[in-house]
Amino acid sequence: MLGEYIPTISLVISISVVMVVSPGQDFAVITRNSLLYSRKSGVIGAFGIFCAIWLHVAYSLAGIAIIISQTEVLYNLIKYGGASYLIFLGIKCFFAKSDRAIPTGKFDKVCISNTAAFRAGFISNALNPKTTLFFLSIFTQVVTPETPYLIQLLFGFIIATAHFLWFSIVAFLFSSQRLANKIYDKKLWIERVMGGCLCLFAGKLIYF
Repeated sequence: MLGEYIPTISLVISISVVMVVSPGQDFAVITRNSLLYSRKSGVIGAFGIFCAIWLHVAYSLAGIAIIISQTEVLYNLIKYGGASYLIFLGIKCFFAKSDRAIPTGKFDKVCISNTAAFRAGFISNALNPKTTLFFLSIFTQVVTPETPYLIQLLFGFIIATAHFLWFSIVAFLFSSQRLANKIYDKKLWIERVMGGCLCLFAGKLIYF
C-alpha cells in the first residue's frame, strides 16, 4: 500500500520543506524567543508549532478545511485572531526595557516559562491563515476519498516533523552564546525590530 503513495509522499515532503523555510510569523516568533530568552524556549516553541500542525491535520481530515474556505466569517475569525496575537507580541517588544546591569559583560538571557514558550509557538501557527490555506491546498490536491487515513496521517506527520526540525534548528542557531554576546548591546533594538516584523506580519494577514 505504501509503495503506490511514494510519489505523493515525496511531493508532500518537497512542499513541506519549501513552506517551512519560507520566512513568516512562526520564524519571527521562534527567532525572538531563542535570541532573547533561551535555546530551550525556542525548542519548546517549535514543539508548540508541531502540536498546532496536528490541529490543522485534524480539521483537514474531518473536512472542516473546506468549510473554513467557504465560510468567510469563520475564516476572518481565524485571520484576525492570529493578527491580534502577533500585534500583542509586537507591542510587548516595542515596550521592552533595556537591561544593562550585567557587570561581567556577559549576556545573561532572561527566562520565560515553558508554558509561555509553548503557547507562543502554538498560537502563532494555529491562528495562521497561511497554514490553514496550505493544508487546504495539500489535502484537496493529494488526498482523495480513497486515500487511507493512515496515509493522510503520514502526510500530517511529515509536515509537523518538518516544522519541528526546522524551527529547532532555528532555535539552536539563534541561541548560541557567542551570538548572544555579540548582540547584547543591540538587544533592545533587535527586540524592537522583531516587534516591527511581527506587526508587519499581522498587517499582511489583515490586508492581504
